[in-house]
Amino acid sequence: MHLYKTEAGPLLVLQSSAYVLRDTWDILINRSRLHDYLAQTPKNLQPIPSDQLQNLIARATAPIGSQEVWAAGVTYLRSRDARMEESKESGAADVYQKVYEAARPELFFKALPLRVSHPGAPVYIRSDSTWNVPEPELTLFINSAGEIQAYTIGNDMSSRSIEGENPLYLPQAKIYEGSCALGPCLYVPEKPLSGETEIAISIIRKQREVFGNTVRLNRMKRSLPELATWLFKGCQFFSGCFLMTGTGIVPPNDFTLQAGDEVIISIDGIGTLTNSVAVYENK
Repeated sequence: MHLYKTEAGPLLVLQSSAYVLRDTWDILINRSRLHDYLAQTPKNLQPIPSDQLQNLIARATAPIGSQEVWAAGVTYLRSRDARMEESKESGAADVYQKVYEAARPELFFKALPLRVSHPGAPVYIRSDSTWNVPEPELTLFINSAGEIQAYTIGNDMSSRSIEGENPLYLPQAKIYEGSCALGPCLYVPEKPLSGETEIAISIIRKQREVFGNTVRLNRMKRSLPELATWLFKGCQFFSGCFLMTGTGIVPPNDFTLQAGDEVIISIDGIGTLTNSVAVYENK
């Protein structure tokens, strides 16, 4: 089942029908056994007409309320290799090899809700960065008890030139206005996602694909519960949180995003997240 955040309220979409729920978003998604609760909810509601459904989905916002967004890094071999390449000149390449092999994963704060881009809205690249890429990532919603309840798509926008200059610049490379997009919905399955789940990205420039690739979830070095457990070792999240789980897709070194590009990320079972690219300048 899929849960959209809409102007009419939480929108629950099942295989053959859809319902607008009366629940408050943060309270709803923070429940334990969210799937079971949603499966019982429609009994007391009337399904909405199909024309209204399409309109609500088209205008749905990022599926986030008051939650923070966190991210994991270097969880795929391809990500490790890319980070080592970009950091050769700074002499910090070994940092990424060590964190890939370490028991403790790389976890960092990514965004507050006000800096999250909605589906269809722009994501930004920094005006002081020369090498910028999107990072398509499976994103977990974890409730306040530390339980993985749902999944969404995340775009962890990154400046490779800034982080490559010095790993301590990671906050500037990763945390800025519009550097994170989530959507289009929360996917709430009965069982955890399969390792065969495919993540795909396509970058369109002037109506032509300039980069595309796929990766399966089973290429990730760490398990999803492992990442959630490490995050909750040191933090409380009273309304739950979102955790981006790292990327296994990195464009070649001669590629950088440009203003006007369109980033399209799809994950099996969840759907597709589409955002345009713009340059952020604080006026």
